[in-house]
Amino acid sequence: MTDWGPVIVAVILFILLSPGLLFQVPARTRIIEFGNLYTSAISILVHSVIFFVILTILVLAIGVHVRT
Repeated sequence: MTDWGPVIVAVILFILLSPGLLFQVPARTRIIEFGNLYTSAISILVHSVIFFVILTILVLAIGVHVRT
């Protein structure tokens, strides 16, 4: 049996936390902008840290499991 929980959570978070898709932190003119479809190096760094923190919380602390 394989555990698909971390894979599913990582894919969903990767799609939702892509810089500029839903939101971008930090944006060009403000701290946060929604749906602007632009990106920068600092926003990629911020979004990757947010991704890692949320993924770690969901997989290790909460323990999301999908077994097949």
